[in-house]
Amino acid sequence: MDLEQSLLLASTRRHLFAQAGFGIGALALQQLLSEQSQGALEAPSPHTLAPSEDASNPMALKPPHFNPRAKRVIYLFMAGGPSQFELFSDKPKLREFDGQAPPPSLMEGKRFAFLKGTEKLLGSRRKFQKHGEVGMEFSELLPNMAKIADEACWVRSMATDVFNHGPAKLFMNTGFQAPGRPSLGSWATYGLGSAAKNLPGFVVLQSGPRGPRSGAALWSNGFLPSSFQGVPFRSQGDPILDLNNPKGISKSDQRSLFDFVRALNEERLATAGDPEIQTRINAYEMAYQMQSSSPELMDLSQESQETLDLYGAQIGKASFANNCLLARRLIERGVRFVQLYHTNWDHHGGGENLEGALEQVAAEVDRSTAALITDLKRRGLLEDTLVIWSGEFGRTPMGEVRGSIGRDHHVDGFTTMLAGGGVKAGYIHGETDELGFGSIRDKVHVHDLNATMLHLLGFDHERLTYRFQGRDFRLTDVHGGVVKALLS
Repeated sequence: MDLEQSLLLASTRRHLFAQAGFGIGALALQQLLSEQSQGALEAPSPHTLAPSEDASNPMALKPPHFNPRAKRVIYLFMAGGPSQFELFSDKPKLREFDGQAPPPSLMEGKRFAFLKGTEKLLGSRRKFQKHGEVGMEFSELLPNMAKIADEACWVRSMATDVFNHGPAKLFMNTGFQAPGRPSLGSWATYGLGSAAKNLPGFVVLQSGPRGPRSGAALWSNGFLPSSFQGVPFRSQGDPILDLNNPKGISKSDQRSLFDFVRALNEERLATAGDPEIQTRINAYEMAYQMQSSSPELMDLSQESQETLDLYGAQIGKASFANNCLLARRLIERGVRFVQLYHTNWDHHGGGENLEGALEQVAAEVDRSTAALITDLKRRGLLEDTLVIWSGEFGRTPMGEVRGSIGRDHHVDGFTTMLAGGGVKAGYIHGETDELGFGSIRDKVHVHDLNATMLHLLGFDHERLTYRFQGRDFRLTDVHGGVVKALLS
């Protein structure tokens, strides 16, 4: 074997691209110039989003398509699927036919996660009353949310396509039931940027006995640049583990290290042009800035005792109440999208049932949800802050046989609350049949809800897109429409 053959066999793919770089670059340049030449003769794409003026800062503020009604979003996600029959929707006919088989006509075409087909109708044991001028129904489990009935819009005809937890949460949060798509907060920050200078634009707070099914995919950036992914914060202590310097490392030592690493990354960025390198540079800088901003953010002792009591927050204790208060503090500091996940609302019966387990989780969120709306309003923030309260689906009119009272997952006719940010207050939208099997008026699909959220943020949901693998993707896929009846 001669020397030339030996060198050829020893070559790797890396060698190939390094040696062929000029040739490949010339081809790419030729294609780019061709596209630009062709583009000069064509009208701009209606899907194009105006890029940030500062390419080094993907979170720089960007204009929406039209004037927004909401500047920021707080999404209270009740992971597991709260039962509308025990919280928001009184069904006297369901109680009347309790224990009887459901009508075959209503079961036709329905699919459920666990029901075997022999289950019976289950009337709620809860007591309901109408509240506010709007006359919204609440059970005794939500006495505080009942007090804000006239401050919110209550959608009682929500529908989704997916009846298992992980895929249904993904569908609600990304518009698609499999991982890999950008989440709500990622789309919002991609479109608008963030006014927060020393905090992420999209923050996630969790509470309850465990995290939500599907985990980090629920706040993923998907195929968007990773600057737009959600950043999970802890609700006590340092918001992010290992944020502070180890012993023996001074602030000036750390700054010197960051500056050196930044110089290396910028050199590589200039060579490779990979936007993820810019994301890495920004992440280092954000971590450095958060070392000074996060202690002040997390210090709930700055709040008055009246405010702590309003939320039911306790300093140093991880809870949904603390997270609601932190959500308000985050948006006050310019964070664009804050999402709270609280578990567990999966009440099939057995250990997690519609009796003591539901009472506990309802008590954990009722007071602080109402407090958040009240506090935002009195501070003048509710007007341009959209607050959403929802699970990934509701529960069935039939009970499950698991040793104690429970219900299976149900994709039709669950309840979602919206407040502030251009939403019509004191309004009930939609209606379900007398047994609660499905919507009979003004159904709102998940894609419609997401299209409406983007509209309130100033976007045409059909134009807020990102090109990936040759296709313009959007949050609502190829579906959805703005529900104008929800707008004030």
